[in-house]
Amino acid sequence: MSADLNQLLSRFAATGQETSFHERHINPQILAGLNGKNWSLKDYEARGGYQALRKILGKDGGEGLTQDQVIATVKESALRGRGGAGFPTGLKWSFMPRQFPGQKYLVCNSDEGEPGTCKDRDIMQFNPHVVIEGMAIAAYAMGINVGYNYIHGEIFQTYERFEAALEEARAAGYLGDKIMGSSFNFQLHASHGFGAYICGEETALLESLEGKKGQPRFKPPFPASFGLYGKPTTINNTETFAAVPWIIRNGGQAYLECGKPNNGGTKIFSISGDVERPGNYEIPLGTSFAKLLELAGGMRGGRNLKAVIPGGSSAPVLPANIMMDITMDYDAIAKAGSMLGSGAVIVMDDTRCMVKSLQRLSYFYSHESCGQCTPCREGTGWLWRMVDRIENGQGRASDLDLLNSVADNIQGRTICALGDAAAMPVRGMIKHFRHEFEYHVEHKTCMVPAYV
Repeated sequence: MSADLNQLLSRFAATGQETSFHERHINPQILAGLNGKNWSLKDYEARGGYQALRKILGKDGGEGLTQDQVIATVKESALRGRGGAGFPTGLKWSFMPRQFPGQKYLVCNSDEGEPGTCKDRDIMQFNPHVVIEGMAIAAYAMGINVGYNYIHGEIFQTYERFEAALEEARAAGYLGDKIMGSSFNFQLHASHGFGAYICGEETALLESLEGKKGQPRFKPPFPASFGLYGKPTTINNTETFAAVPWIIRNGGQAYLECGKPNNGGTKIFSISGDVERPGNYEIPLGTSFAKLLELAGGMRGGRNLKAVIPGGSSAPVLPANIMMDITMDYDAIAKAGSMLGSGAVIVMDDTRCMVKSLQRLSYFYSHESCGQCTPCREGTGWLWRMVDRIENGQGRASDLDLLNSVADNIQGRTICALGDAAAMPVRGMIKHFRHEFEYHVEHKTCMVPAYV
């Protein structure tokens, strides 16, 4: 481990969190020290919880921070959206028309439905107050007094856990009117979805939150000017809000230094697949994939790494030789031809058939298309049926070019990014593992006999 990383981890140890290497390295900011426990309000406060909110409101003995100062601090931190797009958070907050005379809204996107992703669930289950405090700070910065957390419907126990945390925060005076005796008012509510993947798209989420069918809206207008109930709205991911209290307590520069330029701070990666210790690992952005794989216990059974999907199922797959040479951050993964996305790292060893893997992914996107856009509604079904027939020994020599053609006609031609999410895995698999698809077509069977 480098001297710089040792220094970084020592900084987190000084906060009173867990000090073992394993815990400090995995969870330096958001999930640190949990040890599998659901933190109550008292647990959170004992570890510095709500100090950032006190700081901006001037309740810690200081003068407080202005809205502009809060936004400037978040900009300095280089915090980027942790839901997938990676848009600079401070810049997004600056889009909110703070002098708008009517109602404005703040929304947390906790509709975590990307295959392989389970970080937001754990944040809300084990440390929900960090999300509540982050949302309150964001609301203060943008002059918003009403917020909603839209939680994936298939984790209802976590929804109930978050509701209980809201009650704790209200009773303690961290939410409601005249928070901590200040002039700041913020009401925060939880709402649960019903398991539709499409509602992870922010405008489909808004439609669902309004009680309508969850389908994406045309943009423009963008939510910052026409969002929930037609009012200015800012939407961020759960993990994005969870990073904010640390930034306010320690400063934007300190957070930036935790990562690398243009990639500030830490990121929680959900690792699944063929590793010894699947789970959520919080590491500084810019950490090598090799180090992340080591933290997850290495390859299961000592097998060889074959491929990695680095950012959730919609991210193009990358072969082992590329992954072992890159770092886990937005820019490095994009340069390698994929994307960091939601941070779901799906690891595949040499027993995995790429055709079978793509068959499963393509079926998911065909099933989850909302049907609003013709290229997505029809094209995702075509992709799945073609891959399915290749997997089942009925493939044709022309199918690979046809798959790429259909993907080309979906990508960039739909209202939201679900069409892109269906097309990119197809193109990535054929680009890097075309020989496996050709073998399936020619021999009517898989070239990976050990696949189970």
